[in-house]
Amino acid sequence: MKLQGQTAIVTGAGRNIGEEVAKTFAREGASVAVVDLDRERAERVAAEINAAGGKAKAFVCDVAKESDIDATVTAVTAAFGGLDILVNNVAISDNKHMLDITTEEWNRTIAITLTAPFLFAKHAAKAMIAAGARGKIVNVSSTSGYYGRDRAIAYTAAKGGVANMTRSMAIQLAPHNIRVNSVVPNKIGSPVGKEHFDPTRPVKNLRDRPGVPEDLAKAILFLVSDDSDFIAGTDLFVDGGCSALMPGNE
Repeated sequence: MKLQGQTAIVTGAGRNIGEEVAKTFAREGASVAVVDLDRERAERVAAEINAAGGKAKAFVCDVAKESDIDATVTAVTAAFGGLDILVNNVAISDNKHMLDITTEEWNRTIAITLTAPFLFAKHAAKAMIAAGARGKIVNVSSTSGYYGRDRAIAYTAAKGGVANMTRSMAIQLAPHNIRVNSVVPNKIGSPVGKEHFDPTRPVKNLRDRPGVPEDLAKAILFLVSDDSDFIAGTDLFVDGGCSALMPGNE
């Protein structure tokens, strides 16, 4: 097992990508903090992990509040005796044109999609350092952070910020033996903020299929395992090769 004896926090773990990451980590021996704003979802995922022989506990957290983030990290370290891994997965999208988005919508999207990963990483890193852990942090970015879109102005800004924040985090936390990387998905699982995965949703990539949560979970597992010990400050594209295509390429 690649994560035996380690403790991981996965945010937005009540469904979709976060749920699959939590279950993948548990199968590899990690104790998993299933963090979500929705208590019912978090408890369901934790219960399914425990029923399958893993170890998990649900934690309710409003990531728009630093006090909740601080309290969650403290509670996780108390419950499991330490902290080794953080996956910043939670995000929301505005899906708005810049002429239509309100300041409130902009601020909330930035708060949850960019500021929350920063704050979770800050508090988690402090816990890792205090415990002397060889920490690993993975931020979930998006191809929307690298290319412009005709909608979702705040989301693209936030995900672009996640990409460069990851590099700065990697530099600043390297002296503490904490590795920081990001994954860059494209249309994996259900859309941000949507409940259901539509397998007929049109995609254009080199694999000729939509991505599924398992695709990203496997990549994240690689980045938090010893298999990637020499990888830091890197953005791993898990997009089926769509970013390799030029506009209009058939």
